[in-house]
Amino acid sequence: MNNGKSLSSAELLRLVLPRVVGFLLITGAVLFLPAGRFAYWQAWMYIAILYIPFCFVFVYLLKNAPDLLERRMRMKEKETQQKKIILISYLFFLLAFILPGLDVRLGWSKVPAPVSVAAAVGVLLGYMLVFLVFRENRYASRVVEVGESQQVISSGPYALVRHPMYVGTLVMYLLSPLALGSYWAVLPALGLLPVIIARILNEEAVLARDLAGYAQYMQKVRWRLIPFIW
Repeated sequence: MNNGKSLSSAELLRLVLPRVVGFLLITGAVLFLPAGRFAYWQAWMYIAILYIPFCFVFVYLLKNAPDLLERRMRMKEKETQQKKIILISYLFFLLAFILPGLDVRLGWSKVPAPVSVAAAVGVLLGYMLVFLVFRENRYASRVVEVGESQQVISSGPYALVRHPMYVGTLVMYLLSPLALGSYWAVLPALGLLPVIIARILNEEAVLARDLAGYAQYMQKVRWRLIPFIW
């Protein structure tokens, strides 16, 4: 990433904006093409709750944590096991987001509007938890790695569970099918749970190996995702 040098705000904009636009187009295609129509209010609602908050988060990170924003643009995993886990996750992820449009098109499920709206609120809350993690941990990379001068974070949500960002991500994934109007798509979304568990276990092994103080943090904060459960 720029030969180890920090990118300027202009360089970050040139890096991030094309990806955001591309991801927005892909999201629209994945949701609307299976539905066969644009009259799919749950999809419009879902896109709004993802991208409107993202605009505020993006401005915040650009101003206050550009190094974190740059780190979040890294996509290539270094750990072999993580590469395999990511490949497996694509199957469940695509099914979880393609099925809702087909479901709405073919009428397999009849999810009441209040349920979809409540699920969308839950997705937003999960997103807000991820943002809290960003504020607390400037090393919250998208890939499993230990950065230079990285320190163990044990404050904020990290005082409760070791992986609060995955908590927010799982809430978003598991509630997205309902927000999009599909009961059936919940099944592949549930398939992401063991995938994330496998990712966490490997990530903890890497952090305990490479990040000074992480093994002690694991002893201090026992719970990975859900207090008193796991």
